Amino acid sequence: QVQLVESGGDLVQPGGSLRLSCVLSGSIFRLTGMYWYRQAPGKQRELVASVSSGNATNYADSVKGRFTISRDNAKSTVYLQMSHLQPDDTAIYYCHSRLRRTMGPDIVGWGQGTAVTVPS
Repeated sequence: QVQLVESGGDLVQPGGSLRLSCVLSGSIFRLTGMYWYRQAPGKQRELVASVSSGNATNYADSVKGRFTISRDNAKSTVYLQMSHLQPDDTAIYYCHSRLRRTMGPDIVGWGQGTAVTVPS
């Protein structure tokens, strides 16, 4: 029921910055928790950052102080502003949404991913 489209991935030199965007298609963005995950080849997908419908944020320890997640409800868009990028940040970044329901399953969505490459 939910379509997510990420954009903004690129090749960035160590120490550089990049902003990822994710647009949710539908009418439920304001009520939906938004998440950024990333996955490097051969590694598990990990949660990088999240922002709730009430704008509460959380970050993985590895990105605290470097990444900022934010949302624009008018544009149904979530952002991940990344700075001081490191080679370990190289991964495919995925946008995820979850709208909790008390009756029936949660409404969830995943984007196709956008690649971030930080060479050594």
